[in-house]
Amino acid sequence: MPFGKQFAGTLIASLTLMGLAVAHASNDTSGNAGAPAMTAAEKEVAKKIYFERCAGCHGVLRKGATGKNLEPHWEKTQEDGNKLEGGTLSLGTKRLEKIITYGTEGGMVNYDDILTKEEINLMARYIQNPPDVPPEFSLKDMKDSWKLIVPVAERPKKQMNKVNLKNVFAITLRDAGKLALIDGDTHKVWKILDTGYAVHISRLSASGRYVYTVGRDGLTTIIDMWYAEPTTVATVRLGSDARSVDVSKFKGYEDKYLIGGTYWPPQYSIMDGETLEPIKIVSTRGQTIDGEYHPEPRVASIVASSEKPEWVVNVKETGQIMLVDYTDLKNLKTTTIESSKFLHDGGWDASKRYFMVAANASNQVAAVDTKEGKLAAIIDTAKIPHPGRGANLFHPEFGPVWATGHLGAAVVSLISTASDDPKNARFKQYNWKVVQELKMPGAGNLFVKTHPKSKHFWADAPMNPEREIAEGVYVFDKDNLSKDPVRLDVAKDSGLPETKAIRRAVQPEYNVAGDEVWISLWGGKADQSAIVVYDDKTLKLKQVITSPEIVTPTGKFNVFNTMHDVY
Repeated sequence: MPFGKQFAGTLIASLTLMGLAVAHASNDTSGNAGAPAMTAAEKEVAKKIYFERCAGCHGVLRKGATGKNLEPHWEKTQEDGNKLEGGTLSLGTKRLEKIITYGTEGGMVNYDDILTKEEINLMARYIQNPPDVPPEFSLKDMKDSWKLIVPVAERPKKQMNKVNLKNVFAITLRDAGKLALIDGDTHKVWKILDTGYAVHISRLSASGRYVYTVGRDGLTTIIDMWYAEPTTVATVRLGSDARSVDVSKFKGYEDKYLIGGTYWPPQYSIMDGETLEPIKIVSTRGQTIDGEYHPEPRVASIVASSEKPEWVVNVKETGQIMLVDYTDLKNLKTTTIESSKFLHDGGWDASKRYFMVAANASNQVAAVDTKEGKLAAIIDTAKIPHPGRGANLFHPEFGPVWATGHLGAAVVSLISTASDDPKNARFKQYNWKVVQELKMPGAGNLFVKTHPKSKHFWADAPMNPEREIAEGVYVFDKDNLSKDPVRLDVAKDSGLPETKAIRRAVQPEYNVAGDEVWISLWGGKADQSAIVVYDDKTLKLKQVITSPEIVTPTGKFNVFNTMHDVY
């Protein structure tokens, strides 16, 4: 894979931490009766691919969440008392090869344009062998990984550049292990920085000065945008697999702390917000909402509340939502709310009081009242909701609604969030219900987005296995949501040559003014990629941002919109 030397070293360190480095002393490392034999060298390659491509959805221990359980054998007792059995061994190598090659309707992409036939065969055999249990990661391990590159006292006292920081875009360059900062006013690449592998999200400090990133290899960085050129000022490793970070935002605690959640080990960590010095680690292992112990309850998403000095921490496998009070870290107070499984991503409603989070496996969305500190509702939706942060709009008939797309259904669901706000009293009858489903051309949506100043609502479908669907985005008219969406052919508009790999159009993101929408065109790891910019009013192509350094761009985060939860 075309990774730079620095990134390769980071990835190898992470794989070693996970227990993924394999000695070559034995030729046969299979440890399950009936499992296909694998050499040590084959297993080493397979573990690397699994970490990069599969663990996020299926789990390090392969127990599943957004993706299916991939243990060689599993069984569960159904409500009628009968036992249901399954596992990768029962499917066999040939069937598994077909699933990996062609994808599924549940949101798994086809891997025939990502992996070679030999790699697909390797993965089909690998997941029939038992998973390895990675090592834990302690506070000492975290402290040993911490690097304060530039102390706070030595950083600029004022902004040393003339860039409009509010309109900067932080863009993940997934397979390169880098982050691009692009000036939204000029559409010019400002700086590309090394980060952790496949940065999952970028979050902004309350001041808008710092960009915090977290990679899937657990590496967290702070980038200071007050320098003449953005500079990484501190790094720390949270564990071996991570997805989420956020700062403390409540008045008096702005940027005092940073919290980060990991997939492995299953825990969250609290750090100093300006230096990343580790302070505390809290395990999330425990009972699910069904009363069963789970060994790998991963931290799926974290957001900072504006109602109280709290973070909302969503624990995937247990279905528990934790409201973590950061006013006294020595005597940590946590409110635990039972919701639904398996929690994934979500965002705030328009009032910023209610946090809406998808429960993938249950086909539900949970609404948390952060003012009262309790569950407000659980809403049934179509198959496998995946909102990103979701989107807020005012519906002509149903009032304020929050939207989520779906990995497993060809619709976007609109959920009423009228709550108990007196100004929305006439819509209260619809509250916490799916009031409308917008028709999409196929399943596989990852992100929806709108803006208060826009008349449009945008949705992607990058996880759909059909090229025509995955390479486009779909734009709805907010004044007439029943009308079919306009399809924009992002791949064609990019002007880049067609490739064997599907060039997936992913994550619409508005600029600060709300008059442009930026789309990542996520090509193959060896293909030219681009950021395609549209005029939101006319839906016409405005700019294509590309260069040899723009490699597999995925998530994009506008500074102002991310700071203020504008979506």
